[in-house]
Amino acid sequence: MGKYEQLLQQVQSLEADFVKFYEKGQAAAGTRLRKGLSDLKKLAQDIRNDVQQTKQSRKTDQV
Repeated sequence: MGKYEQLLQQVQSLEADFVKFYEKGQAAAGTRLRKGLSDLKKLAQDIRNDVQQTKQSRKTDQV
């Protein structure tokens, strides 16, 4: 469950910059937010790849 916890932590870490950008209008927070979302995308892609590999290995183990 480590990857799930990483994903949750990443999303939660973006909260402050969401507030600063959308509610307070701080442009620098928008830059940090975009970077954080990019990192989130990479983490999600890693998880997707891991899921696919796990599915394939389970399929070959059953044969």
